[in-house]
Amino acid sequence: MKKPIIGITGSILFESGSGLFAGYERMYTNADYVTSVLNAGGIPLMMPAIEDEGAIKAQLEAVDGVIIMGGYDVDPVYFNEEPLNCLGEILPKRDIFELALLKEAMKIKKPVLGICRGMQIMNVCFGGSLYQDISLIKRDILIQHNQKARPTCRTHSILTEDDSKMRQFFGKEDKVNSYHHMALKDIAKDFRVTAKAPDGIVEAIEYIKDGFMMGVQFHPEMLARFHEASGKLFEELVKNANKQ
Repeated sequence: MKKPIIGITGSILFESGSGLFAGYERMYTNADYVTSVLNAGGIPLMMPAIEDEGAIKAQLEAVDGVIIMGGYDVDPVYFNEEPLNCLGEILPKRDIFELALLKEAMKIKKPVLGICRGMQIMNVCFGGSLYQDISLIKRDILIQHNQKARPTCRTHSILTEDDSKMRQFFGKEDKVNSYHHMALKDIAKDFRVTAKAPDGIVEAIEYIKDGFMMGVQFHPEMLARFHEASGKLFEELVKNANKQ
């Protein structure tokens, strides 16, 4: 059987310093995404952030499924808010690219897994909104969502919902890692929350209509080598990509 090609959206780094290459733009994807796709039976392919809609459609046609990786904050202009002091660094080029990519993926029913920022921009793309910082949310307990532990450490609990992919893979309760400060507020139409942290922060959403589109707030790519449930998220993406 031919292995499905899984596109991984790229992020952008700008060279620091004052040398010849100061400000030079480099596009990249993290190695953990590549490894996770390979181990799940897919063929990873980086999708550089571009703005030409025709080229974005061609990118999607060349792959069988997509991972939208983590990274910069989502520009609040896309959910009708002004930037607050608590907002981190944004990268409009990524927003433009990923919003166009998601809309087209939904249109042609291309499977998508959004991770961290990837889940956040997925929610915004289809009409949801975000808290620009977790400090804006009233919570009974203040769980650490930007953990000080290594990426392979699963530091806080998640509670999953019945009849969901998250319940199928993670059981009723599990532990995950966490590196974020934005969080989902209003949930996009046709998506449902399928996991939360004990303080109420949304940890996963799933599309409720035909097609596979799912987002998680944590970083399963950093855990997939030794945490079976995290690995199953990539296996599910590959399985759905095989149907293309």
